[in-house]
This record gives sequence, structure tokens and C-alpha cells, in this order.
Amino acid sequence: MTTSAKASKREQSHHRIVEAAGRAVRRHGYAGVGVAEVMKEAGLTHGGFYAHFESRDALLVAAIEHAGAISSAVLDEGIAARTLETGNALQALIELYLSDEHLAHPEDGCVVGALASEMPRQEEVVRIASARRVDRLVRRVASTLPEDADPALAGVIAGALVGNLQLARIHGDNAEGRAALGAARQALVSQFASRSV
Repeated sequence: MTTSAKASKREQSHHRIVEAAGRAVRRHGYAGVGVAEVMKEAGLTHGGFYAHFESRDALLVAAIEHAGAISSAVLDEGIAARTLETGNALQALIELYLSDEHLAHPEDGCVVGALASEMPRQEEVVRIASARRVDRLVRRVASTLPEDADPALAGVIAGALVGNLQLARIHGDNAEGRAALGAARQALVSQFASRSV
């Protein structure tokens, strides 16, 4: 096997590990990410972990960054498509973030929405990576606001999105959870999005 083939195989293995960890951290929280389970889901042996990461925290950082980038790209794509229909990017963001689909599938959604309540209790390196994801979410909200909007409003709306998603997930992917999410979605669109066109 050539050096480039080995590097490519290593990169593929690394990517599978990060993908598996990204799903696991959003599905089970930080504490629910076990190295053995992640390696098994990636189709690799537990012993190969340290060829890719120096620690479990390093894996968590990579998982947060990767999962955050993927979910952000999906959200951006959805916002762009929905904004063409509604003409209102903030409304599109609120409706997508507080969608029944996002409620039902935390393993595919926003890292902040899945992990916000756990972020402050992590080791510093994981807290820093988590804070970067929060900052990116706030900036994404800010990008949908009018230029003359109060800069603090983006943080307020981001907090309302994350908080309402987490509250709905407490009820679960059921009628009660969807009703809570629907009420929050309607209230936030009415309160904020109607002014942002």
C-alpha cells in the first residue's frame, strides 16, 4: 500500500469516527459518548482510537465542530430555499429551527440545541469549542436581522430558539412536544419576524 493510500484510508477512518461521535454527542449528550461505542459504530477497533485522537475530549471537540458545520450547512440551505418563498430569512430560520423534524432528530440537528444545558460543565477545551458553536448560532441569527436591529437581539432570539427546542424535547417527539414547539414558533415569528422584512 502506498503512503498516499495509507493516508487516504486513515482520513476515511478519521472521518467515520468523527461522524459517529457527532451523532452520538447530539443523541446522548457529552457523557453518552463512549470511545468503544463510537469506534464500533465507525466500524473500527477500540485500540485504534489513539492513532486518531489524543483524548476523549479531543474527540468531543472534533465531533462538535464537525456536527456543527454539517447542521449549519443544512440550516443555511433550508433558510435560503424558504426565504425565496417567504421573503423573510428570520421567519425561515425560526420555522426550520423549531420544526417537528428538528424536534424528532436531535442526532442530525443543531449541536447547541442538543447540548446547551451540558456545555458549562465540560472540561475547558470542550467548553471553548461549545462556546464557538453558540457564537456561530448567534451570528447566524444576526445575519437574518435588519441592519438597524439592536445587536443584542440576535442573542435573545438564539436563546429563545434553543430554550424552546430543549423544552419541547423534554415532552418528546409526540403531540405535546410538537404543540409546545408550534406555539413557540408562532410566537417568535409574530414577535420578531414580522418586523424583519
